[in-house]
Amino acid sequence: MDQVKQRLTDRTARIGVIGLGYVGLPLILRLSAQGFPVAGFDINETHIAKLKDGKSPFSHIPDADVARLAGADTWLTNDFAQVAQVDAILICLPTPLDQYRQPDLSYVTRSIETIQPYLHPQMLISLESTTWPGTTDEVLRPMVEVDGLVVGRDIALLFSPEREDPGNEKFALHQIPKVVGGATPECLEAGELLYGAIVDQVVPVSSTRAAELTKLLENIQRSINIGLMNEMKMIAQAMDIDIFEVIAAASTKPFGFTPYFPGPGLGGHCIPIDPFYLTWKAKEFGINTRFIELAGEINRAMPSRVVSALQLRLSDHLGKALNGARVLVAGVAYKKNINDLRESPALYVLDLLIARGAAVAYTDPFCPEIPTTRDHPGLTGMASVDPASADWDAVVIVTDHDGVDYEDLARRSGLIIDTRNVYDGPARAASGKIFAA
Repeated sequence: MDQVKQRLTDRTARIGVIGLGYVGLPLILRLSAQGFPVAGFDINETHIAKLKDGKSPFSHIPDADVARLAGADTWLTNDFAQVAQVDAILICLPTPLDQYRQPDLSYVTRSIETIQPYLHPQMLISLESTTWPGTTDEVLRPMVEVDGLVVGRDIALLFSPEREDPGNEKFALHQIPKVVGGATPECLEAGELLYGAIVDQVVPVSSTRAAELTKLLENIQRSINIGLMNEMKMIAQAMDIDIFEVIAAASTKPFGFTPYFPGPGLGGHCIPIDPFYLTWKAKEFGINTRFIELAGEINRAMPSRVVSALQLRLSDHLGKALNGARVLVAGVAYKKNINDLRESPALYVLDLLIARGAAVAYTDPFCPEIPTTRDHPGLTGMASVDPASADWDAVVIVTDHDGVDYEDLARRSGLIIDTRNVYDGPARAASGKIFAA
């Protein structure tokens, strides 16, 4: 692998990125900015055309950043035969759960099958998609060792988990340490050369399995702690205590406490999904992951609890039934100030409200229309409305975007269910119609 290492060192290696979504697009932008010739691969022709036109598909990535690719040594294509011309491939594809909550690696395996005829010696392949420990070695390695190619001799095989956090303005990609595990020591050496050229710190680990488990641990920790806070919120509400006040007070302890916050449920492609990759794999070893499963159970129940809280408040406060009530859901992205709807709890809230007969609309400045999703087909094409276009029996704040006139929302609504602490405890108490959930 000396040839590919030399090309990585002098930055003449052409780096291909498969999947130009929330993970792949920032990665190819960074590679290009660091002087590498790059190739972006995606099966979505419309997506490729938009990128070639210098338009960003994501609200947190400026058009100007994408436009710079047009003037660089860049290919953007859905022609996977071009893999034959690249020196490295970084795979950034979804790894969802299927309807039985079991790992679905089909996006990754289909991409490997597609590029198999174009693999060649002196090549690096890195999987960045979150998965269960053993995937790189047990699934990918046999698929890339074709036509006499040998991992560690001809091909450097790596796992380096993505740590992308859309909309996080505190940490740019290059500031986030990159964990890298290699199938062999030679593979790891090549991986350190690649990632060391684009991030400030590379964190090498002993194996691809260790790297795979690292990513799962990061997200499982968040899932469990958020689940704990959601449970604490239920207890606090039953005792008429403001959980956000309690968290703020506990956060003043300078050691031993890390604040996590309750909410309407988990969203994004990582935290709601990744823990169950380990749950599935652990069963192979006869281990039941009780903490993980309990946290998942609590977090998945939160949208239903939000709707139940709304139903109760409508009845007690306004004397209205949920059936027929005019309800506005404020925010459908899974987190503030981005247009990412993946696994958003707002979609579950909308479906539940519709099923219970509410007259539902939503407003979100980042998401003008709900696209087709696997789990929420009935919401396809639903469009954001101007919150000032009507008065509402109730507003449910699911995503706390900046720039929203929350005072006007309060004026236009009979009551508000605030799942994000937009209105602090004193403001809620003074209003008489704003309730935490």
